[in-house]
Amino acid sequence: MTTKSKQNKVTIQKKIISVSRKRQITIPLEFCNKVGIGQDVECFTINNSIILRPITEQSSVEFAEQILADLISQGYSGDELLKHFKMKNKQIRPAIEKLLEEADDSANGKVDYSSYEDVFSTKST
Repeated sequence: MTTKSKQNKVTIQKKIISVSRKRQITIPLEFCNKVGIGQDVECFTINNSIILRPITEQSSVEFAEQILADLISQGYSGDELLKHFKMKNKQIRPAIEKLLEEADDSANGKVDYSSYEDVFSTKST
């Protein structure tokens, strides 16, 4: 089943797939090709939905470019640039995981909201 909305240009494809006894599924090839799924996907839940998203090298490259540009603008170069780049790069995944956790808590009514400072502050709480 395919549903299209001209107002928001959203295309939704739906297909019922089987779940094995081991909780495994086979994603239809047309879905994999459409969204660019390779060997790995990122899996998370939002309310009562499971979201699978392809992991792309482009995303990490974009972060890397932004981190490097920021560090260079701060005057880092050579070994100091490399040291700070590695440090900042390691902070990306925990920050995203924290953001998703807080979004889930907010969606489930566990917290009212999270401010920008709450999510991206470098201070330990």
